Amino acid sequence: MKQRFQPKFNIKKGDSVVVITGADKDRSKPRKVLAVYPQKSRVLVEGVRMVTKHLKPNAQNPQGGIVKEEAAIHISNVMLWDAKTKAPSRVKRERKDGGFVRISKKSGEVIK
Repeated sequence: MKQRFQPKFNIKKGDSVVVITGADKDRSKPRKVLAVYPQKSRVLVEGVRMVTKHLKPNAQNPQGGIVKEEAAIHISNVMLWDAKTKAPSRVKRERKDGGFVRISKKSGEVIK
């Protein structure tokens, strides 16, 4: 589905997040975001929603076989991790120096 404006999310690639719902729910263990898909409102999180994929033999993998890899989850199921308070936190965006910065609502610190 094509949208006129690209949605803006507070989660970026490389951030630490916690999964707040689903089978992999753990609010105390931060995980790394591997990719963000804004058009689909989904994120790829390290070690979450592992699926098995059957690979045909090819030049890189002559044997083929079964591989476990992460699948994307909805962005509403994750929450940004605040390193200072060591807890999940909501995020607000403020305009500074001609751009936006993300600020943790729990600690008030700028998220890098």
